[in-house]
Order: sequence, then C-alpha cells, then structure tokens
Amino acid sequence: MTTATITDLELLRTRLSGAVGRQMPEHIARLGWDAGRLAAYQRDRLRTLLARAIAGSPFHARRLRGVDPDRFELADLARLPVMTKADMMEDFDTATTDRRLTRDLVERHLARSVTDPSLLLGDYVVLVSGGSSGRRGLFVQTADEYAEFAAAVTRRGLAAAIAASGGLPPDGLVIGMVGAGSAVHSSGLACVTATRPPVRLVPAPASLPIAEIVRRLNAAQPPNLLAYAAKLAELAREQRDGRLTLNLHSVASMSETISPTERMAVTEAFGVPVTDVFVSTEGLVGHSEPGGTVLTFAADTCIAECADDEGRPVPDGVASSKVLVTNLHNLTQPIIRYELTDRFTPAGTSEGGALRASVAGRSDDLFRYAEVSVHPFVIGAPLLHAPAVREFQIRQTEHGADIAAVIDGDFDQSAVAAVVEHSLRQAGLARPQVGFRRVAALDRDPMTSKARRFIPLSARIP
Repeated sequence: MTTATITDLELLRTRLSGAVGRQMPEHIARLGWDAGRLAAYQRDRLRTLLARAIAGSPFHARRLRGVDPDRFELADLARLPVMTKADMMEDFDTATTDRRLTRDLVERHLARSVTDPSLLLGDYVVLVSGGSSGRRGLFVQTADEYAEFAAAVTRRGLAAAIAASGGLPPDGLVIGMVGAGSAVHSSGLACVTATRPPVRLVPAPASLPIAEIVRRLNAAQPPNLLAYAAKLAELAREQRDGRLTLNLHSVASMSETISPTERMAVTEAFGVPVTDVFVSTEGLVGHSEPGGTVLTFAADTCIAECADDEGRPVPDGVASSKVLVTNLHNLTQPIIRYELTDRFTPAGTSEGGALRASVAGRSDDLFRYAEVSVHPFVIGAPLLHAPAVREFQIRQTEHGADIAAVIDGDFDQSAVAAVVEHSLRQAGLARPQVGFRRVAALDRDPMTSKARRFIPLSARIP
C-alpha cells in the first residue's frame, strides 16, 4: 500500500471515528426520549430532508412536486409516492443532491475502495448493498451522515458498557465482528474504520475459513460478538467443542433470520442470550432485548412503515409484505418512502414512540410454486436440527428444491432429503423432488461475504 493510500485511509478513519465520537453522547441521550420529543424531532428532520431533496435533486423534485416542506407533518408522509431501488438506480445521476455525484464517478470510486477505501471527493462514504437478491444498490452519504448510522448501530451496546463500568471503557466498546470482508459494504467499512474508541471492532470476515475466524477471535478475546446468523451458529459449535474460548458479555445476530434452534444453541454455547440486530445499508437499524425476538427500531434516524402489497399500513400482529423507509440523516442521497422487501410484523411502539416489530425474513425469499407458497424455513428446519451440517444453501426448483451443504463427518443425505420432501408435501406441494449434494464451501457474495441460504426461482444471483 502506498504512502498516499495510507494517508487516505487514515483520513477516512479519523473523520469517521471523530464524527461517531462527537455524535455518540447525543445518540445515547435520545434513547431516553419520550414519544412527544421523538415525534417533534422526526417532523423537523423530515422537513429538512424534503426541502433538501426538492432543491437539490431533480429526481425528487419531480416525485415531490406540490409538497411544501415548511408545512409538512408526519401524518402527510403516507401520501408521498413510494420509491424503489430500481427507480433510484435508473435515475441515480439526478437522485443525489450533489450534482457531481454521477453513477460513473461513484462506481469508479467504489471499484478502488474494494482494496483502498477512502472518501470520495474528500467527504463522501460510498457503500453498495449486498446484491445477494440480484438487486444491487449504490448509497452515498457524507462522513457525518454515515456516522449517524454507525452511532445508531452501536449506541445501545456502548450505553450498556458505560453503565456497567461507570464510564467509557479505556478501549471503548470492543466487538468481534464476523461480517463482510470488503470495505464497500457497511459492516466491512466499519471494521476498517472503527479502530479506536468509542467503538473498536475486531474483524474476522465471514469469508475466512472457520479455523481462521476462531484463531482471530481467540487471539483478541473481544467481550462482545456480532456475526451473521449462519456464522454465529458455526461459532457456537466451535465454542461448545472447545476450539473457541470466548467469555462474552453479549452476543448478537445480524443480517439474517436466526432460527429458534440456532438461537438456543448459541445461548447455551456462550452463556448469554442472543440479541437480534437489523441493519440495512439504506440506514434502518433495530435491536431486540437480549433473548427477545421483537426489535425496537431507531426511529430518530429512520421512519419505517409496515405495508401490505398495496402499500397500505398493516395492523399489529400482521406480517407486512414490505417496509417503506424514510432515512432522516442522509441528505446527500434522499431515501424517502423507499421499498424494502423485508417482512416485519409490527408489535406497537416503545415507551419512547419507536416502532417495535419482529422480522420474518424477506418477502422475496418465499418459494412460490404453482399451487402453494412455502416459507423456506419449512425446508431448512431439518438441516438446522442436523449437528453435522455446518452451512447450507437451498435453491428452489420447479418441483421442489436443491440443497447444497457443508457437512462434517458421516451424514445420511437420503434421510434428510426424505424429511424435506415430507415437509413440502405437508405444506401443500404435490410430488416434491429434492436434490442434495455435499460441498466444501458455499459461494459467497464477494462484497458482503454472505452466503444466501434460500434462493427462489425468481432470484438472479450475480
């Protein structure tokens, strides 16, 4: 790495860690806000966002024609049009509020940042969504705007650490991170830049062999662990068998739905209950209580609406088809009623007025056959209960599913295939056909290090 590149990386680290440190006290204070104060803050931030979007982005000026930001109220949000990732990417050059940020410029910077992360134009952070569903998205924000997102992810853990020790620990909040290996994805960028207090991450990318992940975590002994759900289940096995030797204060699952079986195994292995963490590149962040399955979302940084197929709000207890996100901190690339295909089941609001909801995966993960739609966990459950299965991936076929799995030792493939066929028949699929093959490793997204577990026929994996 050249001297110039080191300077660019150090500038990135200094800007981001400094911004997170400055913003963190206010972020922690917001955790104690009441519903009235939150609503007033949301309204003011929303008005600022709309004014900036209309003035600076031709894309948003068209779709928000007739909106008066100065008179806008929270109740008016539901009347604004919905935007999709496809809309945003098609009109990317007009969707930002800085006319210098063309898609070509951002793509070229992104390509360099895979190995040499830096700030675009000396100020902007560039991220790419995982693309594991076949829909790739580019997201640009200033360093200060990204710090708002990073603070929302880490403030609960830092607040707990401060409460437990009576002040900020000397090393800050230290977290072992098993996530993306590339700095163009949010968890990968965090690992590259969070190298000093108030938050320090110990990177162990999910793309590494499990033995190397274990070695890195054992060497660092982080008191907190945050990992993709699938890797967390693997690490629980390593801890149980004595190869991993962590003494954790907290353990959290991110980015994927963790099954009840995996949750129990992780809790037993590490001796602490699992916290669910929801983080999207679009800026939406949520945390459950340790051992809980209902998440409270950071409503001061994003407004989330749980909607059905027609965009109408769903009542508490009913699973949504999508979530409409309005990001209140990114004024560079306004995200206003942006469609996420995640399925939330709302569960009212917190005492502070924030959305509470459980997350049931993505609506585009469902396996839709001619006669029935099947949630993929119906197929995955037998694999989750098999101790020899380290990781698995299930691809929908026209009449059933093909399973690829990383297996330890002896394993009766035909027996598991038969159980999966039985599960599909019970779900209403006539004469299901299930294939099974052992693999040495699963293909992973090169940016996120994720291996998508369930791939419907409609998905297009890059």
